[in-house]
Amino acid sequence: MAKNDTVLTGFHAVSARLKKDPSTIEAVYADPNRRDARMKQILEQLAKAGVRVMKADHQRLEGLSGGIPHQGLVALAKPIESAMSFDDLMDAINPKTLLLILDGVTDPRNLGACLRVADATGVQAVVVPKDRSADLTPAAIKASAGASESIPLVRVTNLAASIVELKDAGVEVVGTAGEATKTIFEFNQTGPFAWVLGAEGDGLRQLTRKRCSDLASIPMFGSVESLNVSVAAGICLYETVRQRTA
Repeated sequence: MAKNDTVLTGFHAVSARLKKDPSTIEAVYADPNRRDARMKQILEQLAKAGVRVMKADHQRLEGLSGGIPHQGLVALAKPIESAMSFDDLMDAINPKTLLLILDGVTDPRNLGACLRVADATGVQAVVVPKDRSADLTPAAIKASAGASESIPLVRVTNLAASIVELKDAGVEVVGTAGEATKTIFEFNQTGPFAWVLGAEGDGLRQLTRKRCSDLASIPMFGSVESLNVSVAAGICLYETVRQRTA
């Protein structure tokens, strides 16, 4: 395995790369004891694409995946992170722009799950700070179910300053906070819009809050006080989708 190889674990991650660019897949390792229809189908697709597939036992697969659940399938591929510069993002802002901004989400699985939600809801890009964000590790890639290679990830040096630039460009930037008096349903989200979410527990940093156009809460009716960030992102983004498709 080359030092910079991306490790793809499980059917979703391997299938997504196979569809996007099979030429970047350097090797695939499969459990010969798994002979179900799903494994048979992807092995046929890999063979058709000319991708080398090798048999590997459970111990070998565990070593390649770093202990991440792999479903008997692990691929090594050249990295093709779907990155975008902030300047390119600013140039691409349009009346239907929808962005997801994550502040301090350092768990790779949460980052991956947020990318998956972003892909499902038509988000243009996900913006994260360079110094307080998870990397696209194998765990993040698996959790994204392929979205890490389709949703542009924009890393910025100063998140608060970037929010100000987005606002100046006409994007309404709304952060989530449990104590906010307005709910996510009280905002008109049909124009250029960005949701800002922090990590579960810590929430948004103080300066990030101050730079947002406004703050919104997700109504909670049970005993729990907060939601996982990817769940919260899904609720917020699907409210935007609902408004735009009504």
